[in-house]
This record gives sequence, C-alpha cells and structure tokens, in this order.
Amino acid sequence: MRVTEKINEQWEFEKEGTVTSINLPHTWNAEDGQTGPELYYRGVCVYRKQLKMPELAPGQQVYIEFRGVNSSAEVRLNGKELARHDGGYSTFRVNVTDAIGAENMLEVFVDNAPNDKVYPQRADFTFYGGIYRDVYLIVTDASHFDLDYYGGNGFQITPSVDGENAAVIFETYSVGDADRIVVSVAGAGETELELEKRGGKIYGKGSLDLLKVHKWDGVRDPYLYEARATLYRDGRAVDSVADRFGCREFRFDAKEGFFLNGRRYPLHGVSRHQDRLGVGNALTREMHAEDMELILSMGANSIRLAHYQHDQYFYELCDEKGIIAWAEIPYITVHMDGGRENTVQQMRELITQNYNHASIVCWALSNEISLQGVTEDLMENHRILNDLVHEMDHTRVSAMANLFLLETDSPLVTLPDIRGYNLYYGWYVGEVEDNDRFFDDFHAKYPDIAIGLTEYGADSVITLQSPRPEKGDYTESYQAVYHEHMLEMFAARPYLWGTYVWNMFEFAAAGRDEAGDPGKNHKGLVTFDRRQKKDAFYIYKAWWSEEKFVHLCGSRYHDRVEDVTEIKIYSNLDKIALYVDDELFEEQEGQHVFRFNVPISQKHRIRAVSGAYEDSMEIEKVDTPNPSYFMSLDKVKNWFDAPEENGEDRAGFLSINSTMAEIQATEQGAAFLAGITSQMTGKAAGGMGEGVAIPEAMQQIIARQPLKKLLQQGGMELEPEKLQQINAALNQIPVKQE
Repeated sequence: MRVTEKINEQWEFEKEGTVTSINLPHTWNAEDGQTGPELYYRGVCVYRKQLKMPELAPGQQVYIEFRGVNSSAEVRLNGKELARHDGGYSTFRVNVTDAIGAENMLEVFVDNAPNDKVYPQRADFTFYGGIYRDVYLIVTDASHFDLDYYGGNGFQITPSVDGENAAVIFETYSVGDADRIVVSVAGAGETELELEKRGGKIYGKGSLDLLKVHKWDGVRDPYLYEARATLYRDGRAVDSVADRFGCREFRFDAKEGFFLNGRRYPLHGVSRHQDRLGVGNALTREMHAEDMELILSMGANSIRLAHYQHDQYFYELCDEKGIIAWAEIPYITVHMDGGRENTVQQMRELITQNYNHASIVCWALSNEISLQGVTEDLMENHRILNDLVHEMDHTRVSAMANLFLLETDSPLVTLPDIRGYNLYYGWYVGEVEDNDRFFDDFHAKYPDIAIGLTEYGADSVITLQSPRPEKGDYTESYQAVYHEHMLEMFAARPYLWGTYVWNMFEFAAAGRDEAGDPGKNHKGLVTFDRRQKKDAFYIYKAWWSEEKFVHLCGSRYHDRVEDVTEIKIYSNLDKIALYVDDELFEEQEGQHVFRFNVPISQKHRIRAVSGAYEDSMEIEKVDTPNPSYFMSLDKVKNWFDAPEENGEDRAGFLSINSTMAEIQATEQGAAFLAGITSQMTGKAAGGMGEGVAIPEAMQQIIARQPLKKLLQQGGMELEPEKLQQINAALNQIPVKQE
C-alpha cells in the first residue's frame, strides 16, 4: 500500500547567491510583496533538500508531490531535470523513480518573474514566489491509482439526487494491473467497479444507490459521506485512496436567485485571498482554519475563492462547514495571446483536483479579463474553456466575473452559464445608488438571465475616521456607510443569485500606494493580520448572522470635535438602549442600524445594551481634530470647513463642483479637463486602469460626477492650495448656455 510522508523540514533556500536554512511552506515575498512595488522581488530562487532513498519493494514507484509552487517550477534530482510546471496554485507531481539513488539532492528552481505565457501576469494582488504549500514523498506499488493526470487522485465521485434518494457514480483511473477495484462508502455499502483498458491505463466505473440520502445542506447540515477505492492485484490490496462527497442539488434562477436542495438559498458571500501580513501566502492549516471561522462568524454562507486555485485544505473546510464555493483559475485582467495553453492546463488541474468537493458549484473561466478590450482571440480562448468545463463536469456550471466597464450586451457576458459583475460604484466611480440602477436596468433588459454581484467594496484604513465620511476618504466610517447601502440594495433585489464582498480580509497588492500604507488592498472587512474587525464587518453580521450581538461603531474614533456626535450601533436585535456615563440616554426599536445624536462635552463612557448583550466604548470631546484620523495634515485643515477651501464660486462660471458634463460642454473646459485627468491615469487601483477604454454607459455615469469627487478617486493629492488653483482656473470659464 502507498506510503505518504510530508517533507517540509530542512530545506536550503538560495536567493541572489545568499543561502539560508528554511522549512516549508515558504515565500521570499512575505515582506517585500506587502510594502509597495519598489522592493518587490520577482525572479528565480532555488530550493534544495537532501533525500535518502526510501525503502522500496520491487516495482514500487516514488513521487514528489508539490501542493503549490509559484509560479513556474523546474524540478531536478541529482542534477537531472525531471519536470517543469507552469502555474502557481495547483498540485503537481514528479515521478523520480528512475533518478533516485541512495543519497540525493532535490532542487527546485522557482520563478515568479514576469512573462507572456503563464497566468497571472497583471492583477491587483501580489504574485508571491516560493514553495508555499506542503511537499510530500509518495511511495506506491507499480499498480496504483493514477498520480500523473493533472494532479488528481484518480478517483472521481458523481452523486445525483432524485427526491429522497441518490445515485452515486464512481470512476477510477489507475496504472499497472488490477484484478478488482472495490469502492466502499462508510455506512452505506460497497460496489465493485467494471474495468476496461483505456490508452494504457485502467478505467473503472460503478455505482451505488443511497436510499433516504442524507443531503449536504449548506451551513445548517453539511453532511459528508466518505468513500474509499481499493485496488487489488493478484488478490492482494496494493493501493487505496479515500475522498469525501456530499449529495446535493442546486440551480440558479433568473427571478429568485440560488436554490439549494429545492429551497431558495441566497448566497451571502465574501471573497478571499490566501495571504496575510508578514506571512505572505505560506499559510499554516491553523491560519486557514482561522479564516474560515472568521467568515462563518459573520454569517456568510458562500465564498468566492479568488483569483486562483486555493489550498486543498480550504476546499475541505468549505465542504465541512457547508460553504457554497466559487472556484476559478487566474485568467485575469489582460488576455495574453501566448497564454491559451496555460489557461487550459490550469482549468484541467482545477477541475481534476477539486471535482469531488461538495462545496463547489461553478468553475469560473476568468476575472475582469476585458480590461483592455475583447478580441477574437480572447473570445476563442473563453469558448475553449467553456466547452472544457462542460466536457469535464456536467454537474456544475461555468461562470465569469465581468469587469464593471464591460457592456452588458458583449458576447463575453452571455458565454458562460451564469453571469457575475464586479461593480465599484460608490468607490472608484459614480455613487452607491448606481449599483441599484445597474441591476435594475440589467434585470429589466434580461429578465431571463441569472445575474450576481461577484465583487464590490470600498477601501478603508482602520486608523482613518470621520464624522462626515465621503467617497474616497479611506475612512473606516465611509466603508461602513457604503456597505450599509449595499445590504439594503440586495434585500430589495431577490433575483440576485449571490453577492460577494471584496474582500473578507485585507491583502497584499504590490502595485498599490494608497492612504499612506503602500503594498496593500484595504477593502477587507478584517485587517491583514486578522486581529481587528472593521465596523463594516458587523453590519454584515447584523444582516446575516443568527448569533445575537450588539456592536458600537466608531470605537476607534475617540477624539471628536463636534458638539453633537452620532453614535451608531449595528445589531441583529430589535431594541437598543443607549447609556451615556451610565445614565439611560435613549431607547430605540429597529433593525440592523440604530443611530443616536448625543451632545458631548468631555470624556464619556458610551454603552449599548439589548437584554444580555452589550458593547461599550469611550469617546472624548476635543478642540482640535486628531491628525492621525486623516491621510494627510492638509485634510485636517479643511475637514470642517470644506466649502471655504475653494473660495467663493462665481455665478455663471465653472467650478470644481461642476459636473464633468458641464465642464466638457465648453471648449475651454474640455481642454482644461484633459490636462487634469491625464495626471490621474493609472494611479487608482494599483495602476489597473492604465490603457482602459471607457464605454458609453460608464461615460454617462462619469459625466454626472463633480470634478472634485473624481479627483479624490483618481489618486491625486487634494491639498487646499491645489484645489484653489483648479477652482480659480475654472472660475474663468463661463458655463455653456443652453
């Protein structure tokens, strides 16, 4: 029988001639991949490990299994190249039987340098280099379940629910010889597979009926069966593999959203990247488990596992906890003409390695791939991937996450089985209400198409606070207001099959330099180190979780200059009592959000109470704004007196508060605007906007925006002096008369 041994200990790591001793998992970008683009190392590093020959019986095979090496790997044993693998997020194996000796040197050359054939190459997250997941040594009999086909385990399980019962089809792929292959399901029986030769391998197929099947039913009852396939040769069991599966049925409805096991089941989702502060992507099992518990504690029931294949352990956690999972490959942002083969390979690996997971309902073809337009080569690549998904798996659907700039009548939108859009109205462009308009218009135009929101969010740095939050200020306060609106919007549109916050956790984005904290995307509801939950986390808990709680917003906004301050509370209880300095101030009844206007004059203790649940904080009245609450000292100067920053606007003339349409309507205004906006190109969102064509629908939204708001979101510094200069110049241009 096979023997599997983890070999994470005692490796040597060489980077630019410097050798250190390390244990796996490991990345060389744990620090420089999180601090901005200047220090971010992308190149080739080498991992080495001495291996002793394992005890081998005649004919036994030896494999090295890598669970994740980013992004390209060349594997050598005793100086001989044995394998290459392109793609940093999937399992691959190397048969080392013919090259292994008594004493061995295993070398892995790992490369995360830019190229034009391996995805991802351009995206708003860090491409950590390293062997960042576990490595195993596997010894098998000459006859064994296939270890060479796209990193799979040679065992495929396909359950089909029919009323109270289920039929489960088992398929195996093995090499060598086999007399019998028997599949047993714990507590449900066993079946012997019919065997046939296919292309030098043995294909086995059989089925088992489960009467009164115990369904996998989401977070409330994620029941899993365990199946084991055993291969017999010459009457003796020589190999065995086990996997778990769940029996469930689901569908996407254009009018009522997602259904699980026949009942409506709205997908309350978050997106997740696999890294964290100071660790990069080299997470331990304990870290993966902590991520899952944080997600569950907020009340989410679905996760978009972006933008690549995640660790097998996390898919297992999704199965165990009843999470509906979206799985995708890193075909992202910009299509590369030379990358088609790599997209096909990564999709084959994703499906082959994850086919048995009950949690997964879709295979996503790409994410925001239309940033620089839709070409015929891009369309053909997607048609190939879409066909491949249906060929490999008829039980799930194909999906895409479309860039919010992509027109809804693009053929790319209608290609996969279900549609998703990534919308950032209310953050990068437009107002939060534009999200409502988008879905209302889409649903009215395409009432028979299932649509979901696959990304949305607003950045916030947890130290930044404001009593007057506004788009672009990066405050915890604005992020909370933004998400309040989004949840209200979802509740009014039951046809949305799912929604996915971008992002559950802050994550590294080496190309970003924003809000005084470079190298990170700050849209997370939880900080990068997982230590602090932002206020926005609790508005989701108020809507989604059954765990009773009370949360006072603004606990980090201690120093307050206003005479009357808003005390805001999130809760899933329906009555809140507010105490100020231990005296009852007011009681309110409501849902989700409770607001109290409280006069303040000194240091105060604030307490929110609902039955046995409460939260407390301290605030203090101060004369001068706390500069740490702002991105720059200049913002402190004009915080409470914003209208005066631009001086007196001239009636009948343009100003910084004029809309883009008003400014562009005049020849002078359009010329002036071209000079201003050219300074903004590529600065927002880590430079992802560079070279993007703006479609007509988006231009109409932009045209409604005041110039000042667009400048705030465009990455330009908004010192009062600069604003005054821009405003003064515009005040010389008369408004066009109709």
